[in-house]
Amino acid sequence: MQIRGKTLVWSAAGLLAVGTATGLSAATLLQSTTQTAPAAAVTDSAAAGAAASHAISPATAPNYRAIVERNQAAVVGITTAGAMDTSAQEFNFGGPFGDNDNPLSQFFRGLPHPRNRGMTHAQGSGFLVSSDGIVLTNAHVVDGAKEVTVKLSNHREYKAKVLGADRTSDIAVLKIDAHELPTVQIGDSNQLHVGDYVLAIGEPFGLEETATAGIVSAKGRSLPGDGYVPFIQTDAAVNPGNSGGPLFDANGNVVGINAQIYSNSGGYQGVSFAIPINLAMQVKDQIVKTGKVAHARLGVEVQTLDQSLADSFKMKAPNGALVAKVEPDSAAAQAGLKVGDVILEFNGNPIVDAGQLSARVGAVAPGDKVSLKVWRDGRETTMNATVGSAAPVEVADAGGANAAPQARLGLAVRPLNPDERQQAGVSGGLIVEDVQGHAAEAGIQPGDVVLSVDGTPVQSVAQLRKMVQEHDKQVALLIQRGNSRLFVPVTLG
Repeated sequence: MQIRGKTLVWSAAGLLAVGTATGLSAATLLQSTTQTAPAAAVTDSAAAGAAASHAISPATAPNYRAIVERNQAAVVGITTAGAMDTSAQEFNFGGPFGDNDNPLSQFFRGLPHPRNRGMTHAQGSGFLVSSDGIVLTNAHVVDGAKEVTVKLSNHREYKAKVLGADRTSDIAVLKIDAHELPTVQIGDSNQLHVGDYVLAIGEPFGLEETATAGIVSAKGRSLPGDGYVPFIQTDAAVNPGNSGGPLFDANGNVVGINAQIYSNSGGYQGVSFAIPINLAMQVKDQIVKTGKVAHARLGVEVQTLDQSLADSFKMKAPNGALVAKVEPDSAAAQAGLKVGDVILEFNGNPIVDAGQLSARVGAVAPGDKVSLKVWRDGRETTMNATVGSAAPVEVADAGGANAAPQARLGLAVRPLNPDERQQAGVSGGLIVEDVQGHAAEAGIQPGDVVLSVDGTPVQSVAQLRKMVQEHDKQVALLIQRGNSRLFVPVTLG
């Protein structure tokens, strides 16, 4: 399965390769310099002692061999098959960067899926988190898949059931019918620091049990179109097929799920991104327990400050998230937030830019009470809010005839909010958040609005569930896409 990346053109003349043939550590080089300096240069012994106290001892590299030997049996390959969209372009834009109406989409490139007799086949990675067959991977690995196959390191293959796939966090949970399986150890992504060693295991280009290593390059990265996930940036080599595979720390514990790359070629160019495992496990637990994922919602639109805006608001530094819109009846509105406020802290955590606020909100649960430090009228003020919940999304499920009605359709839907209804020019309906199975085969896409079932207007998820439950084989959905409407027959699972 492809890993999405950003097209970025760098000047070759602007890149410098710096190396040393001596193999000396930084501390050794510093020490050598001090020893060869003229004696007259050292005039203050106290200052020399202070400088020496800041010398950094070289760290011992982790035992990568042991990490691989302990965990490779718990890393799986994932193969998917789905119906081919003959109207699709050769390059598939997926996930958060996949909206072709999004002006940023021109910078993001996917890789073409191999095609065969009207079906698409793709590969990805995953890992076992429980001995009874629970597998974690990326949602974009199984997006639109009609069949999902999990292959273990001993080459045994199992048909997998998609328990749930959350597009917002790009996390999917699979289940295979097997027991007493090897599992990985889950770590704490909050304990990662820039410079820490990491190791990735996956199946790039279908090459099984491939291990690559690097360091944590940055934390809390907010990528365009996907501010909810505070990505871990690494320089571990990640390529198409690594999607959904684990990222291990120096102790051999999983701290992330490899998800994306930054590239102008579609392949690895030194910048990779992983979803923090703490976030992934929160999503996994919700899917396993309830079959759906609830995301917290503050109810504001924010933008990142620049120096000019900071000067306009009489701020010393351009840090914080500038509130551009407050949604009526939202948690933000009830807390008293106003347009023009700058959110400086969320629950005691500094907010440097708009993307960081999205990540902080995503880390709490709907209904949690949070504190906000806000810059308003030239001074700081504190207020409290009870975060709301984004409209619940029915999680896509690859169930059979006895599955829930939403699973039989293959749709994940939610009611439109007032702004969306006004923009679409409708009084009701349900917006499609995710689509799989028969609905995907029928041509329904995320962003479509379901207006009616067999001519009966639909206003709620519960109503749609009841309507589908009353049908045995097929329903006719009235779909609005942009300004066009069309009835689409969908076979029920």
